Amino acid sequence: MYQASDGYPLFYRHWSPVGPSRGIIVAVHGIQSHSGWYLRSSADYAAAGYEVYFLDRRGSGMNSRQRGHAAHELRLLADVRQFLSQLKWSRRKLAPAPIILMGVSWGGKLAASYAATYPDDIDALALLYPGLHSRLRLTRSQQWKLDWASGAGWGHVTAPIPLNDPALFTDSLAWQEFIHRDELALQRVSVDFLRANLHLSHRLAERISAIRCPTCMLLAGRDDIVDNAANRHSLQRISAAKTDLIEYPTARHTLEFEPEPQRFIADVLSWLNSLARS
Repeated sequence: MYQASDGYPLFYRHWSPVGPSRGIIVAVHGIQSHSGWYLRSSADYAAAGYEVYFLDRRGSGMNSRQRGHAAHELRLLADVRQFLSQLKWSRRKLAPAPIILMGVSWGGKLAASYAATYPDDIDALALLYPGLHSRLRLTRSQQWKLDWASGAGWGHVTAPIPLNDPALFTDSLAWQEFIHRDELALQRVSVDFLRANLHLSHRLAERISAIRCPTCMLLAGRDDIVDNAANRHSLQRISAAKTDLIEYPTARHTLEFEPEPQRFIADVLSWLNSLARS
């Protein structure tokens, strides 16, 4: 656990490599998920020599206070920056290791926004089926209503997340049942969180060209949650000298829940290892 600058206690899961670390992966999850969805891939990254910190977003996963709420997008960015700052301070006497920020699903929007806002804080960016652009978009009228509700003092009021069908995430019946029964999965978010989400989208649209670290994007071909075409276009706007796109035509949204997840894990590891050689 670490403490955010406003005193909020934030939990995370940590995997350590057996030997010297080849790099440090700091990961952020989707709007509904949490770090517990990604145990397989995180363990495999650690077995391959990478240290993994998977953060649970405030109000999500193991963080029980103010479920589904975040005051604004700067608060979400500050939570990530606080962790990275503390991590760098704690490791100041150790041999430096590259820091890879990994954003999964909606967390891809947060990770990319962070990389665009603080480009010198990280060494590489991994975007796994990222929610840079969602298929579910608010109308201007709905955005106005959010602003009005927040201004009227209803920022903590929550609404259901419109992703209540586990089949959106995976074809696997076993994983669908896992999602359905998952008590830590988030079901509702606050008005202020929805506004923070919009502001992250605006921030990324304005600043994405500021991302200059090596970036890899993985897309699921049968994704009904994110807009793959818009994501490809965003990847082209990143100014990094090295950008890579890997697609899985038959996969559903959550690659972790595919019948052969080792395929995408191996691709991520191959990309990570290529950074050390470049």
